Amino acid sequence: MSSGEQSRSWALAKPAFTEAQASALLESVFGLRVTKIRPLPSYDDQNFYVDASGAEETSDGPAQYVLKISNAEASKNPDLIEVQTQIITFLKAAGFPTASVCRSKTGSTTSTVDVDSGSSTSSYVVRLLTYLPGRPVAELPVSSQLLYDIGRLAARLDKTLEEFRHPKLSCLHREGFIWNLKNVPLLDQYVGALGQNHSRQTVKRVIQLFKQQVAGKLNHFRECINHGDFNDHNILVQSSQSASGDNVDQVSGILDFDDMSYGYYVFEVAITIMYMMIESKDPMHVGGHVLAGFESVIPLTAVERSALFLLVCARFCQSLVMAAYSCQLHPENREYLMITAKTGWKHLQQMFDLGQAVVEKIWFETARTYEPRISLHD
Repeated sequence: MSSGEQSRSWALAKPAFTEAQASALLESVFGLRVTKIRPLPSYDDQNFYVDASGAEETSDGPAQYVLKISNAEASKNPDLIEVQTQIITFLKAAGFPTASVCRSKTGSTTSTVDVDSGSSTSSYVVRLLTYLPGRPVAELPVSSQLLYDIGRLAARLDKTLEEFRHPKLSCLHREGFIWNLKNVPLLDQYVGALGQNHSRQTVKRVIQLFKQQVAGKLNHFRECINHGDFNDHNILVQSSQSASGDNVDQVSGILDFDDMSYGYYVFEVAITIMYMMIESKDPMHVGGHVLAGFESVIPLTAVERSALFLLVCARFCQSLVMAAYSCQLHPENREYLMITAKTGWKHLQQMFDLGQAVVEKIWFETARTYEPRISLHD
Protein backbone atom coordinates (compact mmCIF):
# COMPACT_ATOMS: atom_id res chain seq x y z
CA MET A 1 0.00 0.00 0.00
CA SER A 2 1.39 3.43 -0.88
CA SER A 3 1.57 6.08 1.82
CA GLY A 4 -1.23 7.98 0.07
CA GLU A 5 -3.50 4.96 0.11
CA GLN A 6 -2.51 4.33 3.71
CA SER A 7 -3.49 7.85 4.73
CA ARG A 8 -6.87 7.52 3.03
CA SER A 9 -7.60 4.19 4.70
CA TRP A 10 -6.48 5.69 8.00
CA ALA A 11 -8.93 8.57 7.66
CA LEU A 12 -11.78 6.21 6.81
CA ALA A 13 -10.96 4.08 9.86
CA LYS A 14 -11.78 6.65 12.55
CA PRO A 15 -14.05 5.09 15.21
CA ALA A 16 -17.62 6.32 15.51
CA PHE A 17 -18.80 4.97 18.86
CA THR A 18 -21.85 6.61 20.38
CA GLU A 19 -21.81 7.58 24.05
CA ALA A 20 -24.14 4.66 24.78
CA GLN A 21 -21.82 2.21 22.99
CA ALA A 22 -18.80 3.61 24.80
CA SER A 23 -20.60 3.28 28.14
CA ALA A 24 -21.47 -0.34 27.39
CA LEU A 25 -17.86 -1.00 26.43
CA LEU A 26 -16.61 0.49 29.71
CA GLU A 27 -18.87 -1.81 31.68
CA SER A 28 -18.13 -4.97 29.70
CA VAL A 29 -14.35 -4.51 29.40
CA PHE A 30 -13.42 -2.54 32.52
CA GLY A 31 -16.31 -3.22 34.92
CA LEU A 32 -17.16 0.45 35.31
CA ARG A 33 -20.63 1.94 35.71
CA VAL A 34 -20.70 5.24 33.85
CA THR A 35 -22.29 8.25 35.54
CA LYS A 36 -21.19 10.82 32.95
CA ILE A 37 -19.55 10.57 29.54
CA ARG A 38 -18.73 13.08 26.82
CA PRO A 39 -16.58 13.03 23.69
CA LEU A 40 -13.20 14.75 23.67
CA PRO A 41 -11.68 16.34 20.56
CA SER A 42 -9.37 14.03 18.64
CA TYR A 43 -7.55 13.72 15.33
CA ASP A 44 -8.03 10.19 13.99
CA ASP A 45 -8.87 8.20 17.13
CA GLN A 46 -11.85 8.61 19.46
CA ASN A 47 -11.59 9.76 23.07
CA PHE A 48 -14.21 10.07 25.81
CA TYR A 49 -14.10 11.79 29.19
CA VAL A 50 -15.69 9.48 31.73
CA ASP A 51 -17.05 9.80 35.26
CA ALA A 52 -17.61 6.31 36.58
CA SER A 53 -17.97 4.20 39.69
CA GLY A 54 -15.97 0.99 39.78
CA ALA A 55 -16.82 -2.60 40.33
CA GLU A 56 -15.90 -3.89 43.79
CA GLU A 57 -12.27 -4.63 42.91
CA THR A 58 -11.69 -1.12 41.51
CA SER A 59 -13.91 0.89 43.86
CA ASP A 60 -10.92 2.65 45.46
CA GLY A 61 -9.66 3.91 42.13
CA PRO A 62 -10.12 7.40 40.67
CA ALA A 63 -13.54 8.33 39.34
CA GLN A 64 -12.38 10.27 36.28
CA TYR A 65 -10.98 8.56 33.21
CA VAL A 66 -10.24 8.93 29.52
CA LEU A 67 -11.39 6.11 27.26
CA LYS A 68 -9.15 5.89 24.19
CA ILE A 69 -10.39 4.00 21.12
CA SER A 70 -7.67 3.67 18.47
CA ASN A 71 -8.72 3.91 14.83
CA ALA A 72 -9.12 0.66 12.91
CA GLU A 73 -5.92 1.14 10.92
CA ALA A 74 -3.78 1.76 14.02
CA SER A 75 -5.51 -1.15 15.74
CA LYS A 76 -3.98 -3.49 13.16
CA ASN A 77 -0.68 -2.93 14.97
CA PRO A 78 -1.47 -3.81 18.61
CA ASP A 79 2.23 -4.33 19.39
CA LEU A 80 2.90 -0.65 18.69
CA ILE A 81 0.00 0.42 20.92
CA GLU A 82 1.24 -1.92 23.65
CA VAL A 83 4.75 -0.40 23.51
CA GLN A 84 3.31 3.13 23.67
CA THR A 85 1.15 2.12 26.64
CA GLN A 86 4.12 0.60 28.48
CA ILE A 87 6.07 3.81 27.87
CA ILE A 88 3.33 5.81 29.61
CA THR A 89 3.62 3.50 32.64
CA PHE A 90 7.44 3.65 32.54
CA LEU A 91 7.44 7.47 32.50
CA LYS A 92 4.87 7.60 35.30
CA ALA A 93 7.16 5.44 37.45
CA ALA A 94 10.06 7.78 36.58
CA GLY A 95 8.15 10.76 37.98
CA PHE A 96 6.70 12.30 34.81
CA PRO A 97 3.13 13.68 34.95
CA THR A 98 1.59 11.01 32.73
CA ALA A 99 -1.70 9.22 33.29
CA SER A 100 -2.00 5.87 35.01
CA VAL A 101 -3.01 3.03 32.72
CA CYS A 102 -6.03 1.09 33.98
CA ARG A 103 -6.32 -2.66 33.55
CA SER A 104 -9.35 -4.42 32.13
CA LYS A 105 -11.33 -7.08 33.99
CA THR A 106 -8.93 -9.64 32.53
CA GLY A 107 -5.89 -7.72 33.75
CA SER A 108 -4.66 -6.37 30.40
CA THR A 109 -3.70 -2.76 29.62
CA THR A 110 -4.99 -2.96 26.04
CA SER A 111 -8.11 -4.74 24.80
CA THR A 112 -9.54 -5.33 21.33
CA VAL A 113 -13.24 -5.01 20.57
CA ASP A 114 -14.93 -6.06 17.35
CA VAL A 115 -17.77 -4.05 15.82
CA ASP A 116 -20.03 -5.61 13.22
CA SER A 117 -21.26 -3.00 10.75
CA GLY A 118 -23.32 -5.47 8.76
CA SER A 119 -21.12 -5.82 5.70
CA SER A 120 -17.84 -6.09 7.62
CA THR A 121 -16.30 -6.30 11.06
CA SER A 122 -13.86 -3.70 12.37
CA SER A 123 -11.49 -4.21 15.30
CA TYR A 124 -10.47 -1.42 17.66
CA VAL A 125 -7.88 -1.37 20.44
CA VAL A 126 -9.27 0.30 23.56
CA ARG A 127 -7.46 1.64 26.61
CA LEU A 128 -8.52 3.37 29.79
CA LEU A 129 -6.33 6.05 31.39
CA THR A 130 -6.81 8.16 34.48
CA TYR A 131 -7.89 11.73 33.80
CA LEU A 132 -5.15 14.32 34.36
CA PRO A 133 -5.92 17.72 35.91
CA GLY A 134 -4.90 21.03 34.42
CA ARG A 135 -5.56 23.32 31.48
CA PRO A 136 -3.94 22.99 28.06
CA VAL A 137 -1.09 25.38 27.33
CA ALA A 138 -3.22 26.60 24.40
CA GLU A 139 -5.65 28.23 26.84
CA LEU A 140 -3.06 30.13 28.87
CA PRO A 141 -0.71 33.08 28.53
CA VAL A 142 2.64 31.31 28.50
CA SER A 143 5.60 32.85 30.32
CA SER A 144 9.20 32.53 29.22
CA GLN A 145 9.82 30.43 32.35
CA LEU A 146 7.11 27.95 31.36
CA LEU A 147 8.52 27.72 27.84
CA TYR A 148 11.92 26.96 29.35
CA ASP A 149 10.36 24.33 31.62
CA ILE A 150 8.53 22.71 28.70
CA GLY A 151 11.73 22.54 26.65
CA ARG A 152 13.55 21.00 29.60
CA LEU A 153 10.72 18.50 30.12
CA ALA A 154 10.85 17.41 26.46
CA ALA A 155 14.58 16.77 26.75
CA ARG A 156 14.23 14.92 30.07
CA LEU A 157 11.57 12.69 28.52
CA ASP A 158 13.77 11.73 25.56
CA LYS A 159 16.75 11.23 27.88
CA THR A 160 14.76 9.01 30.25
CA LEU A 161 13.51 6.85 27.39
CA GLU A 162 17.10 5.83 26.68
CA GLU A 163 16.57 3.39 29.58
CA PHE A 164 13.26 1.96 28.33
CA ARG A 165 13.32 -1.67 27.26
CA HIS A 166 10.65 -3.77 25.58
CA PRO A 167 10.82 -6.86 23.33
CA LYS A 168 8.72 -5.08 20.69
CA LEU A 169 10.59 -1.76 20.82
CA SER A 170 11.49 -2.03 17.13
CA CYS A 171 7.83 -1.18 16.41
CA LEU A 172 8.81 2.44 16.94
CA HIS A 173 10.86 2.37 13.73
CA ARG A 174 7.78 3.50 11.80
CA GLU A 175 8.87 3.74 8.18
CA GLY A 176 6.63 6.02 6.14
CA PHE A 177 4.96 7.50 9.24
CA ILE A 178 3.77 10.89 7.99
CA TRP A 179 4.31 12.65 11.32
CA ASN A 180 7.98 11.74 11.66
CA LEU A 181 10.01 14.78 10.61
CA LYS A 182 12.35 12.71 8.47
CA ASN A 183 9.35 12.01 6.22
CA VAL A 184 8.70 15.65 5.25
CA PRO A 185 9.25 14.77 1.55
CA LEU A 186 6.08 12.63 1.69
CA LEU A 187 4.07 15.87 1.95
CA ASP A 188 4.47 16.22 -1.82
CA GLN A 189 1.54 13.80 -2.14
CA TYR A 190 -0.81 16.01 -0.10
CA VAL A 191 -0.06 19.62 -1.07
CA GLY A 192 -2.91 19.50 -3.57
CA ALA A 193 -5.24 19.96 -0.60
CA LEU A 194 -3.97 23.54 -0.32
CA GLY A 195 -5.13 24.62 -3.78
CA GLN A 196 -3.09 27.00 -5.91
CA ASN A 197 -1.95 29.80 -3.63
CA HIS A 198 1.05 31.41 -1.97
CA SER A 199 0.88 29.03 0.99
CA ARG A 200 1.33 26.07 -1.30
CA GLN A 201 4.41 27.67 -2.84
CA THR A 202 5.90 28.23 0.61
CA VAL A 203 5.33 24.59 1.55
CA LYS A 204 6.87 23.37 -1.71
CA ARG A 205 9.92 25.54 -1.05
CA VAL A 206 10.31 24.19 2.51
CA ILE A 207 10.10 20.61 1.22
CA GLN A 208 12.73 21.39 -1.42
CA LEU A 209 15.08 22.97 1.16
CA PHE A 210 14.54 20.02 3.49
CA LYS A 211 15.63 17.60 0.76
CA GLN A 212 18.66 19.76 -0.07
CA GLN A 213 19.85 20.83 3.37
CA VAL A 214 18.46 18.44 6.01
CA ALA A 215 17.94 14.98 4.49
CA GLY A 216 21.68 14.48 4.02
CA LYS A 217 22.40 15.43 7.64
CA LEU A 218 20.10 12.86 9.27
CA ASN A 219 22.89 10.36 9.85
CA HIS A 220 24.75 13.05 11.81
CA PHE A 221 21.86 13.57 14.26
CA ARG A 222 21.70 11.63 17.53
CA GLU A 223 18.87 9.12 17.48
CA CYS A 224 16.32 8.66 20.28
CA ILE A 225 12.67 7.87 20.91
CA ASN A 226 10.52 10.97 20.36
CA HIS A 227 7.18 11.77 21.95
CA GLY A 228 6.64 13.48 18.62
CA ASP A 229 3.64 15.64 19.52
CA PHE A 230 4.59 17.99 22.36
CA ASN A 231 1.88 20.41 21.32
CA ASP A 232 -0.08 23.10 23.12
CA HIS A 233 -3.07 20.81 23.63
CA ASN A 234 -1.05 17.82 24.86
CA ILE A 235 0.64 19.67 27.72
CA LEU A 236 -1.49 20.50 30.76
CA VAL A 237 -0.61 23.17 33.31
CA GLN A 238 -1.71 23.94 36.87
CA SER A 239 -0.86 26.91 39.06
CA SER A 240 0.75 26.37 42.43
CA GLN A 241 2.09 28.73 45.08
CA SER A 242 5.83 29.13 45.42
CA ALA A 243 7.65 29.58 48.73
CA SER A 244 7.53 33.34 48.17
CA GLY A 245 3.77 33.24 47.74
CA ASP A 246 3.74 33.81 43.97
CA ASN A 247 1.60 31.73 41.64
CA VAL A 248 3.77 29.53 39.44
CA ASP A 249 2.56 27.56 36.42
CA GLN A 250 3.78 23.97 36.37
CA VAL A 251 3.21 21.16 33.89
CA SER A 252 0.63 18.79 35.39
CA GLY A 253 0.10 16.43 32.49
CA ILE A 254 1.60 15.07 29.27
CA LEU A 255 -0.96 13.58 26.88
CA ASP A 256 -1.13 11.57 23.66
CA PHE A 257 1.77 9.21 23.05
CA ASP A 258 0.29 7.86 19.80
CA ASP A 259 2.81 9.65 17.56
CA MET A 260 5.85 8.16 19.26
CA SER A 261 8.56 6.89 16.97
CA TYR A 262 12.32 6.70 16.64
CA GLY A 263 13.64 10.06 15.60
CA TYR A 264 16.31 12.45 16.84
CA TYR A 265 16.78 14.81 19.77
CA VAL A 266 16.67 17.79 17.44
CA PHE A 267 13.28 16.63 16.12
CA GLU A 268 11.77 16.83 19.60
CA VAL A 269 12.94 20.36 20.27
CA ALA A 270 11.86 21.52 16.79
CA ILE A 271 8.38 20.07 17.24
CA THR A 272 8.08 21.64 20.70
CA ILE A 273 9.19 25.06 19.44
CA MET A 274 6.72 24.97 16.58
CA TYR A 275 3.71 24.15 18.74
CA MET A 276 4.64 26.61 21.49
CA MET A 277 4.67 29.36 18.84
CA ILE A 278 1.03 28.77 17.92
CA GLU A 279 -0.68 30.85 20.62
CA SER A 280 2.25 33.09 21.50
CA LYS A 281 2.04 36.86 21.19
CA ASP A 282 5.80 36.91 20.53
CA PRO A 283 6.24 33.77 18.42
CA MET A 284 9.71 34.49 17.04
CA HIS A 285 11.23 34.55 20.53
CA VAL A 286 9.61 31.31 21.69
CA GLY A 287 12.34 29.15 20.18
CA GLY A 288 15.07 30.65 22.33
CA HIS A 289 13.31 29.90 25.62
CA VAL A 290 12.36 26.34 24.61
CA LEU A 291 15.85 25.71 23.23
CA ALA A 292 17.48 26.92 26.46
CA GLY A 293 15.37 24.53 28.50
CA PHE A 294 16.08 21.62 26.16
CA GLU A 295 19.81 22.31 26.06
CA SER A 296 19.99 22.46 29.86
CA VAL A 297 19.58 18.67 29.59
CA ILE A 298 20.75 17.81 26.04
CA PRO A 299 22.94 20.45 24.34
CA LEU A 300 22.56 20.24 20.56
CA THR A 301 25.56 19.70 18.33
CA ALA A 302 26.51 22.30 15.74
CA VAL A 303 25.02 20.24 12.91
CA GLU A 304 21.76 19.75 14.84
CA ARG A 305 21.50 23.47 15.57
CA SER A 306 22.09 24.29 11.91
CA ALA A 307 19.01 22.25 10.94
CA LEU A 308 16.68 23.59 13.62
CA PHE A 309 15.19 26.46 11.60
CA LEU A 310 14.18 24.26 8.67
CA LEU A 311 12.90 21.53 10.99
CA VAL A 312 10.55 24.01 12.69
CA CYS A 313 9.35 25.24 9.29
CA ALA A 314 8.92 21.64 8.17
CA ARG A 315 6.80 20.77 11.20
CA PHE A 316 4.56 23.74 10.46
CA CYS A 317 4.17 22.34 6.94
CA GLN A 318 3.35 18.85 8.19
CA SER A 319 0.68 20.15 10.53
CA LEU A 320 -0.87 22.62 8.10
CA VAL A 321 -0.86 20.38 5.02
CA MET A 322 -2.20 17.29 6.79
CA ALA A 323 -4.90 19.36 8.49
CA ALA A 324 -6.09 20.66 5.10
CA TYR A 325 -6.00 17.14 3.66
CA SER A 326 -7.87 15.66 6.63
CA CYS A 327 -10.53 18.37 6.38
CA GLN A 328 -11.37 17.12 2.89
CA LEU A 329 -12.00 13.66 4.34
CA HIS A 330 -13.62 14.73 7.63
CA PRO A 331 -15.23 18.16 7.18
CA GLU A 332 -17.33 17.56 10.30
CA ASN A 333 -14.10 17.72 12.37
CA ARG A 334 -12.86 20.91 10.73
CA GLU A 335 -12.84 23.07 13.87
CA TYR A 336 -10.43 20.73 15.67
CA LEU A 337 -8.32 19.92 12.63
CA MET A 338 -7.72 23.57 11.78
CA ILE A 339 -6.62 24.75 15.26
CA THR A 340 -3.01 25.17 14.17
CA ALA A 341 -3.99 26.89 10.92
CA LYS A 342 -5.54 29.85 12.77
CA THR A 343 -2.09 31.29 13.39
CA GLY A 344 0.21 28.67 11.86
CA TRP A 345 0.26 30.02 8.32
CA LYS A 346 1.09 33.49 9.57
CA HIS A 347 3.92 32.24 11.78
CA LEU A 348 5.39 30.02 9.06
CA GLN A 349 5.36 32.86 6.54
CA GLN A 350 6.88 35.29 9.02
CA MET A 351 9.70 32.83 9.79
CA PHE A 352 10.31 32.17 6.13
CA ASP A 353 10.28 35.88 5.24
CA LEU A 354 12.71 36.76 8.03
CA GLY A 355 15.03 33.96 6.96
CA GLN A 356 17.19 31.47 8.80
CA ALA A 357 19.98 33.84 9.84
CA VAL A 358 17.65 36.38 11.48
CA VAL A 359 15.49 33.79 13.27
CA GLU A 360 18.52 31.84 14.49
CA LYS A 361 20.06 35.04 15.84
CA ILE A 362 16.89 35.68 17.88
CA TRP A 363 16.74 32.09 19.16
CA PHE A 364 20.40 31.65 19.97
CA GLU A 365 20.80 35.06 21.64
CA THR A 366 17.70 34.41 23.76
CA ALA A 367 18.99 30.95 24.72
CA ARG A 368 22.37 32.46 25.61
CA THR A 369 20.77 34.60 28.34
CA TYR A 370 20.08 31.36 30.24
CA GLU A 371 23.66 30.08 30.14
CA PRO A 372 24.53 30.81 33.81
CA ARG A 373 21.44 28.84 34.80
CA ILE A 374 22.19 26.04 32.32
CA SER A 375 25.64 25.52 33.79
CA LEU A 376 24.12 24.74 37.20
CA HIS A 377 22.12 21.77 35.90
CA ASP A 378 23.58 18.30 35.99
